[in-house]
Amino acid sequence: MMLRLFRERRERRKLATKLHDALVQKSREPDFYARFGVPDTMLGRYEMVCLHAYLVLTRLQREGDSGRRQAQTLHDMIFDDFDIALREAGLGDMGIGHRIKKLARNLHGRISTYEKGLVEGDAEMDVVLRRNMYASAEPSAPEVSAMIAYIRAARREMDSVTASALFAAELSFPDPAQIGFTSSDEPVT
Repeated sequence: MMLRLFRERRERRKLATKLHDALVQKSREPDFYARFGVPDTMLGRYEMVCLHAYLVLTRLQREGDSGRRQAQTLHDMIFDDFDIALREAGLGDMGIGHRIKKLARNLHGRISTYEKGLVEGDAEMDVVLRRNMYASAEPSAPEVSAMIAYIRAARREMDSVTASALFAAELSFPDPAQIGFTSSDEPVT
């Protein structure tokens, strides 16, 4: 019994590492910063990790108890990584715990507001993105529209990932370079 629990935990961490690596790698794609107007700063990169974490965590949550346990393991790993990043950035030990709790609250807030934005439409998503992802920037309307198009496409792709592919860390995200702009600067997918 105890060995099985340790084995399951080890397998969840192994999968969480693969999922984490995939979402971080996707979050670092240059198009998000160069074409979509996301600030190329520590905060902008945090926002992109949050966006992709939202997509993966919500997909895992729909896979019952095993998906919820895997989502929790991935969540913990994401914040372990944030902890390391903050320490490497030179923030002292005294404030790290407080900052990590704030980052966790921010992620949970983003998850609910992204869901709300997807349900309520592009105008609401525009407000959500400007308040969160673009809080330290002034993106153009086409940049925000392109990000909305990317999020909608990413959600569709993530929703289409089968459970077996998800638990094999075979994630599918759209290529942001494929979110183009028409001559009127409106994004197209």
